[in-house]
Amino acid sequence: MPLTTRAKSFGRVGVGAPLAVANQTVGILGGSFNPPHDGHVQITGIALRRLHLDQLWWVVTPGNPLKSNGGLPPLPDRISACEKLMINPRVTITGFEARLGTPYTAATLGYLRRRFPGVHFVWIMGADNLATFHRWQRWREIASEVPIAVVDRPGWRLKAVASPAARALAAAYIPESQAANLARMDAPVWTLLSGPLSPLSSTALRAAKS
Repeated sequence: MPLTTRAKSFGRVGVGAPLAVANQTVGILGGSFNPPHDGHVQITGIALRRLHLDQLWWVVTPGNPLKSNGGLPPLPDRISACEKLMINPRVTITGFEARLGTPYTAATLGYLRRRFPGVHFVWIMGADNLATFHRWQRWREIASEVPIAVVDRPGWRLKAVASPAARALAAAYIPESQAANLARMDAPVWTLLSGPLSPLSSTALRAAKS
């Protein structure tokens, strides 16, 4: 069953997603952002430039279903921290996913595709996430519904390209020289973007404070 069908129960306008208009290209960078850091900013800059995006949304999630969320700061606090760090008129910070009542990316993207049928969405994730993408709920459906841009992360490139998901989606890979066209391509399609590598990670930053 396609994601757009599963998302019908979420309604059309009550969730409070940011605004987008038909034919725009919009990147989605989801995460707990606990805390947000310059690595997120760097990924955002690479995606905006290389994918030729009109907008990019930081979707601050209620929690990660693959991780323990004990001690996770309240959503408004994490949104506020993101807003202080990421100042760019083409970037929107949003927590609308909390109102969907589900933490799963598949449902979030299904809602967005139904709410904005004329918008070209791209899912953006770090290479560390591609390495574990096969553990995500309905990951194959995610890949079949929206283009995916994977941004290189320190120490993760080889693990990412050797991952079960990358191997399964090998036929859908395009070279990064074609990244500017990715948003308007039919899924499944994905690429791996190179660029300056930030050593920062939310996990390391939390550990340094403990």
